[in-house]
Amino acid sequence: MSSSTIPAVAPVIFMMKDKLRAEAAIEPSPVATGPVTKETQIIAIYGKGGIGKSFTLANLSYMMAQQGKKVLLIGCDPKSDTTSLLFGGRACPTIIETSSKKKLAGEAVQIGDVCFKRDGVYAMELGGPEVGRGCGGRGIIHGFELQEKLGFHEWGFDYVLLDFLGDVVCGGFGLPIARDMCQKVIVVASNDLQSLYVANNVCSAVEYFRKLGGNVGVAGMVINRDDGTGEASAFAEQVGIPVLSIIPANEDIRRKSASYEIIGRPGTQWGPMFEELAANVHTSLPVRPKPMTQDALLGLFSAASVGRDVVLEPATQFDMCGKTEIIRETLEVVYDEV
Repeated sequence: MSSSTIPAVAPVIFMMKDKLRAEAAIEPSPVATGPVTKETQIIAIYGKGGIGKSFTLANLSYMMAQQGKKVLLIGCDPKSDTTSLLFGGRACPTIIETSSKKKLAGEAVQIGDVCFKRDGVYAMELGGPEVGRGCGGRGIIHGFELQEKLGFHEWGFDYVLLDFLGDVVCGGFGLPIARDMCQKVIVVASNDLQSLYVANNVCSAVEYFRKLGGNVGVAGMVINRDDGTGEASAFAEQVGIPVLSIIPANEDIRRKSASYEIIGRPGTQWGPMFEELAANVHTSLPVRPKPMTQDALLGLFSAASVGRDVVLEPATQFDMCGKTEIIRETLEVVYDEV
């Protein structure tokens, strides 16, 4: 920068400093002391990919809306499939793609661009980048930032349900737990080791942040596609969380779900199951789980089914290279003792 441009820049800097000082001098608004007029339950639902979170949430949110509750369903999965069942298979424009298009056009995102409704359920998808073109966790963070700009903290919902992948461990997906963005967590699992491994990881994350001063707890588990073998129920008992609902492995449920049909309707065959789930979700209390060790988790299953009797055999240099390992003298300098 030449000396001739300094006098022109200096007044601007002083003006900015004066403006910042003036803003800092403004007293913050007083803390509200009146009665709470509306309390929103913000619930994060975690589970292994493909375990049935979207199916559970679509039917749960629909049942809640039919019971007179105002519900917002937010898909936080980069696949953007949380709302597909709710909207009969139709893709919902995501916050990330809509934000990008609006930015290129020089326009601001409006709530009607990203939030859609069906029979009393409000829904939106955060979305995510294409494969190899960005970080899914960062996409989640960007989506929540935009929601805050749209007035998230002023929205008047009874329930906000967040659908998260539990088998992705980066920061964006752990945001609700790490930053107390929700009051409680619900895990969806089945009677298989991988889904329970993910559920155990979520419990570990909750316990970790509780030790750091967090307030989020696990409100319970939904067992999906239950085949009666009992491993998921045993897991819930071991970690100290209640089972909120058991959804059976049923061909009618599978077929209707595959054809994007909502089964959580009052007065239908499966309606009572989701009525009970809605009631349990409302009354469930967030608790501190007791995560299991890997060996204890394996112990829920028979040794034959998980290969617990396998012995780890160390590899040798001959295994790796096809030749005998040559022992070479070390190049480390060894000093004589003084």
